[in-house]
Amino acid sequence: MELRMTYFRYGVQSCAVGHAMNHIDYITRRGFHAQRADLIYTEHGNMPAWAPTPGDFWRAADKHERINGVALRQITVSLPNMMSTSEIVSLAREITWMLAGGKPFQMAVHMPNAALGDEPNPHVHIAISDRVPDGIERSPEQFFARYNAMAPERGGRRKDSGGLTQTELRSHVLWERNAVAAITNTALEALGYAERVDPRSLREQGVSRAPERHLGQAMIRAMTPEQKKEIRGRRLTY
Repeated sequence: MELRMTYFRYGVQSCAVGHAMNHIDYITRRGFHAQRADLIYTEHGNMPAWAPTPGDFWRAADKHERINGVALRQITVSLPNMMSTSEIVSLAREITWMLAGGKPFQMAVHMPNAALGDEPNPHVHIAISDRVPDGIERSPEQFFARYNAMAPERGGRRKDSGGLTQTELRSHVLWERNAVAAITNTALEALGYAERVDPRSLREQGVSRAPERHLGQAMIRAMTPEQKKEIRGRRLTY
């Protein structure tokens, strides 16, 4: 079987305090965002006892995390569009639980049609709190308080991103990206698909072309059918 490379995207961004609940509403298509009919699955896990619903947790993060701090870290991962819906969800869950570990998380799988064509564009949004579990019961206020290394029971949960240098953070993100690609390729192979993903940069792959600029929805809507067809054709040769 001849292997074929397929599109892979792994993106990380931080969500500031005060915006976590809005972001969760967006990825889970609640409220105003319910008009987007592309949500196929959502799940949450590792929530503390005081948060019977994930909304209770993210609202508390917005309220009690330090001002100008980070309420959650979002990871967006593309999923192979040749997979069935059940296979996509299974892969998204495996990736999510690996990345979250024991930390509180909420995830949502979207499957809209790609803006440049009719093929589906499945991907998963994973919202993770960087507060790591330590077995200590805390109130919501204390949960998000500053960590006390000398007396952990007196402070909040430790953030595993705290105190890391930019180099260390970058190394961790690269490790996660490679781990996600490995999980994806293992699933593709086990299911008998010829497609594989490559987490390396274009330079690392020996590809000389420049990275494609992100095309926003407004730009795509302004394109002619011929321009869209040209871009789709280029992508088939990547």
